[in-house]
Amino acid sequence: MFGKQSSLKFEKNKITLKYLLYLPERYEERKSNWPLLIFLHGAGERGNRLKKVKSHGPPKLVQAGKKFPFILASPQCPKGQQWDIHLLDLWLKELISRWRIDQSRIYLTGLSMGGYGCWTWAMKHPDRFAAIAPICGWGDVRRVEALKEIPVWAFHGAKDPIVPVEKSVELVKRLKKIGGNVRLTIYPDLGHDSWSETYDNPQLYRWLLHQRRKKYK
Repeated sequence: MFGKQSSLKFEKNKITLKYLLYLPERYEERKSNWPLLIFLHGAGERGNRLKKVKSHGPPKLVQAGKKFPFILASPQCPKGQQWDIHLLDLWLKELISRWRIDQSRIYLTGLSMGGYGCWTWAMKHPDRFAAIAPICGWGDVRRVEALKEIPVWAFHGAKDPIVPVEKSVELVKRLKKIGGNVRLTIYPDLGHDSWSETYDNPQLYRWLLHQRRKKYK
């Protein structure tokens, strides 16, 4: 289940952003700062029913009883919209002010539309994140240079009929060309749902938690 908070509302400029928050065991006991993983869902989980965010990814695993050694924050995109990077950035600053977060260990992941949000948010504010893990996403190749200093592990299904695997391949190739720290896992037999296998893999979380970044600006 989701720690002390099942949902919160962040209001800024009359905009409400609902989100789920998971606090790790011993959060109250240990007064040190904790790593933060932000999860951005796909288009199907938009709306105002927060339980939809638990349909996939880390929130689904937490709901099933999985315990993580980090704070997990999972916002919900309003119905009919895509991820608003400006609003997400304001929300992240609000999280940092409320919770004991290690600002050198903030990680970002997302699937499909959330994969797009993952690439785009990190490109716009590369100083925010220690590492990103976009799944079956896409982004502006012309801006990928901003990610040169950020470890990236991307994932995609080779048979994806909704977001072609070439979208990830193109971004990764461009990033490798400029010397970025990037890797791409392509599942040869998977379609659009390349996230279930990815989020079930403990290696992903070990890799994320190994990454650190300079203090958040």
